[in-house]
Amino acid sequence: MLKKSTLALVIAVLLCLSTIISIEAQQNPELHVVVNMVQLNVAVTDKNGNYITSLRPQDFTVLEDGIPEKIATFAEGYEPARSLVGNTATGESSESANAPKNSFASSTSPASDSLIAGANVFVLFDTSNYMYHGFVYAQDAISDFVRSLGSADKVAFYSYSRDLSRSSPLTADRQQVLRAVRSTVAGDDAALYNTLLLTLKDATQFTGRKVVVVFSNGPDNSSVVPPEDVAEFAQSAGVSIYMISTRDAKLEPVSTAVFERMTAATGGKVYFAKNWRDEQKAFASIRDDLAHLYSLAYYPKANPNNGWRSITVKLVGERLKRYNVRTRNGYRPQPSMFSETGKTAQLNMNH
Repeated sequence: MLKKSTLALVIAVLLCLSTIISIEAQQNPELHVVVNMVQLNVAVTDKNGNYITSLRPQDFTVLEDGIPEKIATFAEGYEPARSLVGNTATGESSESANAPKNSFASSTSPASDSLIAGANVFVLFDTSNYMYHGFVYAQDAISDFVRSLGSADKVAFYSYSRDLSRSSPLTADRQQVLRAVRSTVAGDDAALYNTLLLTLKDATQFTGRKVVVVFSNGPDNSSVVPPEDVAEFAQSAGVSIYMISTRDAKLEPVSTAVFERMTAATGGKVYFAKNWRDEQKAFASIRDDLAHLYSLAYYPKANPNNGWRSITVKLVGERLKRYNVRTRNGYRPQPSMFSETGKTAQLNMNH
């Protein structure tokens, strides 16, 4: 607990900062909010689970809190995202309609974002005492998955028991990742949600498509972070979570429900693998998903809602409405520290 004198000082400093920013806003019309594009990983499938390919930007409608948004960048599979700003064929204007008069802008250059291809894949491997049986099989399945990923993808390999081990940072070097996989050893208790949150925070440091693939063999028995908070952070950060559990779903109904809700909310998927063949099939399914995802991004239009914002993605036209769309269902704007560049104070909001 803070002492009363310390707390009073903190409050005074915050009030002073607020006053300074308010004065700056009045004196300097260049004061604006810097908002990153909201990026969505979108899977489109038919009733049999087959991927629908070759869709165009105009085939999608994006709504945020019911407000129609204009797609700013678009990509399918491993291709680099391309900017749609100024593309009259898609109905976009030469300026982002969601960034009028510089009141909203991207904190990163759309031109640099358009060069990004592939995905940043963070593999989080359960090395707790739940994993004693089948440890080598799990390493084999993960190694095969790493080898099978597209050449444009970058991979990080982390492992966890009670603590997180960042065995290999994000890299295009597959051999480095494979060595990290083979060097893992079994640990003790499992703190899945603690370590998943740390992994998600690492993933947010990178631009482009971001996913976390969790390989878990049991429930969480030592985390202090609730899974609901982890799921909301992943949604707000735009990171899709895929989970492979080697436990029978019927044996762990609580964990099963949590895994299903978390993956669905972020646009990912969950798999329950009874044996090593199922593990390999699950990893192959995730690889196929990454290869067929559409990447959509938009600059949010003015929205007074600073709390939870819902996202809905629909397909346009009767022919496409019969297909299924999977993506994250919303986000909460996350303001960061105020920074000042020249005479302009900026608030970065990353989604």
